[in-house]
Amino acid sequence: MTGRRLKIVHTESSCGWGGQEVRILTESQGMLRRGHDVHLVCCPESVIAEKAADYGIPVTTLPIRKRNFQGLTAARMWLMRNEVDVINTHSSSDSWLFTLASRSLLRRPRIVRTRHIGAPVKVNPGSNWIYANGADHVVTCGNNMRQALIDRNGVSPHRSTSIPTGIDLERFTPTDKDATRQTLGLPTDRKLVGIVAALRREKGHQYLCEATRLLERKDFDLLIVGDGLSKDLLEKWISENGLQERVHLAGNQKDVVPFLSAMDIFVLPSWGIEGVPQSIMQAMSCRLPVISTTVGSIEQAVLDGKTGRLVPPRDARALADAMQLLLDDEELCQGYAEAGRQRALEEFSIDRMLDRMEAVFQDVIPVRRQAA
Repeated sequence: MTGRRLKIVHTESSCGWGGQEVRILTESQGMLRRGHDVHLVCCPESVIAEKAADYGIPVTTLPIRKRNFQGLTAARMWLMRNEVDVINTHSSSDSWLFTLASRSLLRRPRIVRTRHIGAPVKVNPGSNWIYANGADHVVTCGNNMRQALIDRNGVSPHRSTSIPTGIDLERFTPTDKDATRQTLGLPTDRKLVGIVAALRREKGHQYLCEATRLLERKDFDLLIVGDGLSKDLLEKWISENGLQERVHLAGNQKDVVPFLSAMDIFVLPSWGIEGVPQSIMQAMSCRLPVISTTVGSIEQAVLDGKTGRLVPPRDARALADAMQLLLDDEELCQGYAEAGRQRALEEFSIDRMLDRMEAVFQDVIPVRRQAA
């Protein structure tokens, strides 16, 4: 722990479950280990409320899913009853409710707004205020996201920081490939090109299937890890491209390390809004060469020609060419894999994320309160 012991509250109005919620709980767990007091405030019906206990995070549920008077009153009453130094908000509704509630108090907690997704924030007086004035500091998960807030919404460069999500580098490390494949029931006589992602259109599974068909070679299979709303579409894409015998569907996995360890090449052909995807950093940590696209802040993780290859989004031909290159060049794959692991060690450790978030939290506290 650097500086004084802080009372940190994370707020989350989203009811879903994904990388954003995992980061909140992972970061909270790390701050608890460093000696800070950490609490989560979320919706009663949210998944994160259920998962918090697994991470040892104290949780309070409030009606904060929507921006309304009930939610604002609940947020303000909770803050009046609890001593808080910093509120780290994460989604739209909780950011509005807790920013307004905080600023109505005489001795207000400071607000750090973390922006996890790469979709541009609307340019209007309300959105500009919540980021540029309502928050004391803005954290993004990628450099491109931070720059967009500066250029479009008036966020000060001095009050904003890009801090990618940290990865547990001791956990995400490769194991014996053949033994892992045997344990998982995967083939050991051919290469495996894999993806770990929610089954959503924008993750690009369609283009991975098309690229596999375009290659017209049978010496590799696809390993697809994840579940989601587009499962029926995925099965359609697999069938349309004649890949029924070459795709291994692993479904959702609590522990993806064995599946990453089974892969030869990791692919995320995303065409949607991305920050720095955790799955890419996990793959790099597991010494995998990565093929991805030039969307969002992916270029912050994947250095084209050094840790992997980047191709244009929604371009099955370019994706197929990148896959062909790596499938045919084992030495190039190993070079990318080692460089990726080294980059993960230097840039994407949990401790680095915690150090930087802790510094942000300490910096937003007024000097008089720091000395208290």
